[in-house]
Amino acid sequence: MKYRDYYEVLGLSKDASQEQIKKAYRKLAKAYHPDANPGNKEAEEKFKEINEAYEVLGDPEKRRKYDQLGSRFNFANGYDFDPSQFGFNTRNARYEFRGSSGFSDFFDMFFGSGGINLDDLFGMGDAGFKHRGFSSGHAFAQKGEDIETEIKISVADGIMGNEKQISIRTPSGMKKLAIKIPRGIQPNGKIRLKGQGGKGRNGGPDGDLLLVVNFKDEDITINGTDLIQKFEIKPWTAAVGGKETVTTPDGRIIVSVPAGIRSGESIRIPGKGYPNSIGGRGDLYLKVSINNPPHLNEKQLELFRKLKELDG
Repeated sequence: MKYRDYYEVLGLSKDASQEQIKKAYRKLAKAYHPDANPGNKEAEEKFKEINEAYEVLGDPEKRRKYDQLGSRFNFANGYDFDPSQFGFNTRNARYEFRGSSGFSDFFDMFFGSGGINLDDLFGMGDAGFKHRGFSSGHAFAQKGEDIETEIKISVADGIMGNEKQISIRTPSGMKKLAIKIPRGIQPNGKIRLKGQGGKGRNGGPDGDLLLVVNFKDEDITINGTDLIQKFEIKPWTAAVGGKETVTTPDGRIIVSVPAGIRSGESIRIPGKGYPNSIGGRGDLYLKVSINNPPHLNEKQLELFRKLKELDG
């Protein structure tokens, strides 16, 4: 049986209001309605999932029970689990109710008319565990806690989708882990490592380790699929233009600086930005900053004095 994360189906967070749930349902139901997608089996299945999610989350009482179940077991959407391994004694349970609602087995077991009474399970002690096929002598198996920790990568790692070896502290101590950086991962994106989180209890599965990705390149900003990189030039280059060598995440390139460019303006380098969803890349923008040298020799100073006189 697969766990259904109804919040994920509707694209909502768990603290969404009932009004937000209703709006999300209406929007998705309109987009995936069979009349709008004739003959599209994937859209038809999605439409069923959306209706099932709203059947639970749109009803405050069912939502309360669902949230109670989720807080106990912390399953991820699509997690394939055997209810009997999580404290549910299903040997003597009846399954005639399955499929009667037109929804999934998960819905029928926990929210169908002949299914498990979650109020009995979580609110009535041993009496509840003996009701509707539960065994009071079985300790509940629980998934271990998911753990989040930050890692820092280079922009080049995000562009290439590199493999990296990292040393990281986990609930089991320090570990060396091999990870694959997803190509095009955004700042604060997450990499999930299955089974590397907190230990499961009573035979439950271990939790996951979530690596929150941030970038260590202080001179480069990711803006969607574009890169914005600081680009310092000398005053005379800004005035008369010229060629400059710049180190980018792709390596060193030669850039033509137009005469008269000002601080804050940008030079666009097409196709050298961050990966997009269709396999291409955005653009690189070199944001100009005019940098006065800290030390000028006498000849340079004399030239600046003449420029000042001419300006006057």
